[in-house]
Amino acid sequence: MAIRFSGRWIVPLVTLLVTLPVLVNMGATRARAATAVGLGTADGFAVVGGSTVTNTGSSVLNGDLAVSPGTAVTGFPPGIVTPPGTIHGGDAAAAQAQAGALTAYNGLVTQACDSVLTGQDLGTLTLTPGVYCFSSSAQLTGTLTLDGQGNPAAVFIFKIGSTLTTASSSRVLTIGSANTCNIFFQVGSSATLGTGTNFNGSILALTSITLTTGATAHGGLYALNGAVTLDTNVVTAPRCGGPTIPGPTAAPSPSPSGTPVVTPTSPGASTTPATTSTPSGATSTPATAQPATPTTGSPALTPTGASTTPGPARSTTTPRPPGTGSGGGNGRPLLPWFAIAGLVTMAAAAATLGVRRR
Repeated sequence: MAIRFSGRWIVPLVTLLVTLPVLVNMGATRARAATAVGLGTADGFAVVGGSTVTNTGSSVLNGDLAVSPGTAVTGFPPGIVTPPGTIHGGDAAAAQAQAGALTAYNGLVTQACDSVLTGQDLGTLTLTPGVYCFSSSAQLTGTLTLDGQGNPAAVFIFKIGSTLTTASSSRVLTIGSANTCNIFFQVGSSATLGTGTNFNGSILALTSITLTTGATAHGGLYALNGAVTLDTNVVTAPRCGGPTIPGPTAAPSPSPSGTPVVTPTSPGASTTPATTSTPSGATSTPATAQPATPTTGSPALTPTGASTTPGPARSTTTPRPPGTGSGGGNGRPLLPWFAIAGLVTMAAAAATLGVRRR
């Protein structure tokens, strides 16, 4: 028995075979799109501390300053908060700013990883939009370049299990229309910017943030539980607006031992809590809420005893580990729906080929 294929099917079949890899690649690109989070009531604040904000030297804050639930602000003057920015020490505006920062932090925690960079130095890397994860600490030595590829709405998210540290004179450089409003560093414990660092993006840290002499930050500094420590720095607040992701409105506090519970974001990473201590001289004012241990990832802080019933003031979203949900490893889909459609089309074409018995 001989099989002969009708010639009229050759062109459509070849076309499908050529375009299918393109469709699959488009699906992978779509999966890498990070989701922007709004800073909400923290928008316009250059610095928000949990326990204290301490300054040495002639720092300049272009935006508001807040501390909550703590109240202590020292070093202003000689530090300057430029008008119309004001200082809020433990007042209602400070509490709202802290709640906005917490909401944004939780919104970052829930996003699935596109790439795991654990063990790699961010220096010398050029990255396109996406969610980049470190199971423990992250280091920046040199220049990290973020390429928005001509899209000012492109989002860059860095999820860091424990600490973020930059070496002296390091920088985060934006090109290709990348926008500081859409660059976020979610840090599971504390962040330290080295001398002369030029940083782009907002830092949301569970514990503390320290800027050493001469460091510059284009983006907000938000420490949920600990202190923000400055030394002759310039910090410019983002004024981005936009929607917020629903989350708890009460600021979290550290566990009684002063050690927040931190679970690394990457698969296979240790689940041993990262240990950090309250910065020296910081006033520890515990809030009424305690952080709950999340299922995975860096902590999404829901106060103990909070109801799991959805409501406007509580976050009921369980953080997704990398490789789960709608995606495969690192948050990518196992196979885009249009690739599946292509395969089905190919099978249908093969089934209806002009096969004739001779």
